[in-house]
Amino acid sequence: MSRIAYVNGHFVSHRHACIHIEDRGNQFADAVYEVWGVRNGALMDFEGHMLRLARSLTELQIHRPMGDAALGTILSRVVSLNYIRNGLIYLQISRGQARRDHVFPPPDTRPGIMITAKPINFEKAESRARKGISVITQPDTRWARRDIKSVSLLPNVLARQAAAEAGAGECWMIDREGFITEASASNAWIVNSDGTLITRPATHDILNGITRRTLFDLARKAGLKTQERAFTRDEVLAAREAFVTSASALLTPVVEIDGKAVANGHPGTFSLQLRESYVATANDRARKQVNRPSVWLVARRGERPVT
Repeated sequence: MSRIAYVNGHFVSHRHACIHIEDRGNQFADAVYEVWGVRNGALMDFEGHMLRLARSLTELQIHRPMGDAALGTILSRVVSLNYIRNGLIYLQISRGQARRDHVFPPPDTRPGIMITAKPINFEKAESRARKGISVITQPDTRWARRDIKSVSLLPNVLARQAAAEAGAGECWMIDREGFITEASASNAWIVNSDGTLITRPATHDILNGITRRTLFDLARKAGLKTQERAFTRDEVLAAREAFVTSASALLTPVVEIDGKAVANGHPGTFSLQLRESYVATANDRARKQVNRPSVWLVARRGERPVT
């Protein structure tokens, strides 16, 4: 089956999808992105990702190419055209195509947009979670606005490559004060000795993950203790459990850091139970989305999708 992408108003074959050489996302990384998990054909945490997308666009002064309903329709269409039941959908919006210049192009420049989707084997992901992953640490060399989901990801790429070369599943980055910020493509968590969930506050230092937010909601509803504060590598080694969260990883236990075991070196029951709770919530939301009539096909506020 040929994969289908959406690029600047058109559904096209993935192999023939392209953008202009002077798209500012290509030349300046002047673009933002979002990634949704797809569960049973429905987009996970749809509204949360849309809100973060709007914030990223506002922070970089990039115009929105269309309204939420129209964009939701197109995202859903890309999922269906690619027959994605469980997977990921990637959206990127750039400032658009313009003559190369560091200064912003004219205000009427049309933003660039592209969307792709791919399947994920969730059984393999579940197996990975039951086994747990190892992580390495490196100094955090990224720019100071990590709260914006920008496509400027070279430091993240280098960190993830270092992890891959070390046989690890992730790289946790450390700031100048010795505190862990987050991972190359996920948020970092620990569970301390009294069962408190701890993760770094959502300031400019990290990306406020949508899975991260959902997990906080689940923990609070379950009456679990949570704390937003920075923690060190030594605290990870002294923790009862550790894990990462993201749209693709969901919640994946961390069993080793820099070659040293976290707790007993196996995924903890706390992390695995939280993952089960998150997956159950995601499945329930997916069922509700699928069962709602024309959930993304009915445009709000008179918006019409680009086809």
